[in-house]
Amino acid sequence: MSAFSIPAIPIIQAPMAGGITTPELVCAVAEAGAVGSFGFAYSTAEKIASDMAQVRAVTTGAINANFFVIEVPPFPEDEVISAAISALSELPLLPPQPYQVPVAPFVPDLAEQLAPIWECPPDYLTFHFGIPEQAIMARARQVGIMVGISATCISEAKAIEKAGADFIIAQGYEAGGHRGTFAADAPKDETLSTFALTKLLAGATNLPVVSAGGLMNASDITRALEAGANAVQMGTAFLCADEAGTPASYQAALTADTKQPTIMTRAFSGRNARSLYNDFIGQMDGKSYLPFPFQNILTASLRKAASNADNAHYQSLWAGTGYAAIKSAPAADIIAELAAGLKNITRLSGRVPEWLLWHSQ
Repeated sequence: MSAFSIPAIPIIQAPMAGGITTPELVCAVAEAGAVGSFGFAYSTAEKIASDMAQVRAVTTGAINANFFVIEVPPFPEDEVISAAISALSELPLLPPQPYQVPVAPFVPDLAEQLAPIWECPPDYLTFHFGIPEQAIMARARQVGIMVGISATCISEAKAIEKAGADFIIAQGYEAGGHRGTFAADAPKDETLSTFALTKLLAGATNLPVVSAGGLMNASDITRALEAGANAVQMGTAFLCADEAGTPASYQAALTADTKQPTIMTRAFSGRNARSLYNDFIGQMDGKSYLPFPFQNILTASLRKAASNADNAHYQSLWAGTGYAAIKSAPAADIIAELAAGLKNITRLSGRVPEWLLWHSQ
């Protein structure tokens, strides 16, 4: 197990799949002194190789590459698929082509996705939804990559520690996007808040903890660090960064004067994920859907059509509970404001913890 270390600014820009974490965003965050993260969950090996090479050609800053560990469930029965397609077909917005029954491969091959990672290693390799095979962990150690895995409860954290990971990402219930529970249906999700989970895992495991979920400003970061975190992971805070690949209609929904609540929904992907409430979520309430990843495949054409039409009502608008504090600015400015806020809080408190001994001083 490697010694966990972080850059001078203890912030990891969260990996967000689907084109949001562009090479430009990752590079800008890394150059600003934090950790830039790629969300490679759905990316091809060719895209991963290209993105990693593009960033490494520009910066020596800290980079994280994130992947999903997915256990594909049994293929749904015909009547279940028919009911899910029927529910989507009743919506006011339809994709250009009729909905199709999902066909294999249902998820990317993780070994193929990781091949370019071994050739162009990031500093960190993180996983969501579960623990990768030991062979992957061993390969990461061989090339000097630190491995982190998301946990939403103490039992998952204990399993991560036993598996030999380098750190735990404590994903609180406030986090936007997919809930990282190991069980897809999460029948016993404890729905722990970010700060409660951070404190719990910091006290119950020997691994460093990265706190994630609803964190938007320096005060949030300070609370997480005081709860025992070694660093924080922030995604929603970067959704409106100049370099992010977030669609304009998605950004407009995030910054609208009228703030919609966030809500956990399975309707988009078949797995619990936190999104801004929109028409799709309301109209799918109580309707049939497929388990992940089949529902995610089924709704892909609708989400793409909505994005192309600048229609936020049928997009998956992943966002954490604190999204109202979002800022539209260059990523470097977002990092600089967070860092300045942390230093000011420390100055006012009279304490200078290790994680605030900035290299720039």
